[in-house]
Amino acid sequence: MFVATLAGVFKFTELPEKYGPFVQYKASLENKTIESTDNIAILDISGTESVHVLFLDSYKSLKEIDEELNAADAQLNHSSRKVLEGYL
Repeated sequence: MFVATLAGVFKFTELPEKYGPFVQYKASLENKTIESTDNIAILDISGTESVHVLFLDSYKSLKEIDEELNAADAQLNHSSRKVLEGYL
């Protein structure tokens, strides 16, 4: 199992350019129109070159995020979990 560590939570307009393609890809999978005010969490997946994108307004609880990450064979580390709890 991989460990997912929060790289940051950004508004779409503040998103670092290197994460743009990942965010666009996730939005296309979810048929989501990204708003400039959306909170977007970026998770670095340890041992890989990939990141996991979370559109935080799409989740009601950490359990939903855990289920999505489990499907990707990953889990949140403790400090990332605490930060995300504040957004949900």
